[in-house]
Amino acid sequence: MKLRKALDKAKDTRNTDTNKDFTPAASPDEEQKWHAPKYTNSAQYRMNLDIVEKNRGVTINSNAKEIERYKILRNRIHQQGKHRKMNTIMITSPNRNEGKTVTAINMGFTFARNLKQTVLLVDCDFKGQDIHNYLGINSQLSLIDYFLDDTPLGDLIIWPGIEKLSLISGARTVVDSSELLSSEMMEKLVQEMGDRYDDRYVFFDTPPVLERSEAISMAPMMDGIIMVVEAGTTSKKDVQKAVSLLPKDKFLGFVLNKQE
Repeated sequence: MKLRKALDKAKDTRNTDTNKDFTPAASPDEEQKWHAPKYTNSAQYRMNLDIVEKNRGVTINSNAKEIERYKILRNRIHQQGKHRKMNTIMITSPNRNEGKTVTAINMGFTFARNLKQTVLLVDCDFKGQDIHNYLGINSQLSLIDYFLDDTPLGDLIIWPGIEKLSLISGARTVVDSSELLSSEMMEKLVQEMGDRYDDRYVFFDTPPVLERSEAISMAPMMDGIIMVVEAGTTSKKDVQKAVSLLPKDKFLGFVLNKQE
């Protein structure tokens, strides 16, 4: 109950009088209208677009050639969602520095462009969180503060100025986060984040599979898993080993990251 109350406090404020996701249309002939949330309960930061571009957050630009690759990925995940629940998705990689955080950010930007859904990016690489750094946001609080200091979830959620996109990422680190991310508290949090709104995707940027145990612990909690591999760098052996450690029924596929 405590977690649900925290999520209620941190929820998106919908642009309706009833605070529901849908409101009656102006006339019987019109379809019900979906309203984008207003993040009135979230800390508001503005991204540094120069830093975003430097860190290859390409899909912030609707004219970027790379955006089509992410749209294809978005459509494939949407198709999967027609057959089973697909709200919580883990983005990981076999090893460090293979592009998982960049992929998570670009997926967030691309999914937020869709007409009737919102996105929450959650940084779970507690040994070195990067989402806020890649966006040029000076954030100190993260899920670590939620777990260790009982900081309300509503105090952690950031709105970076992108419609329908929010995130949790901060500067604090811990040496060993395996107990936090494999805990019952984390499992309940993932479930609540995924179930709170039907129209929300939650992307979890997690540690590499072969370097730390956290991604393996979190994998069963997810609706889906995407693995990022770097062209010309990630070995076939590492890919096979990483995939073997994850539940097959959760695995959605690979994203080939090309360093340019």
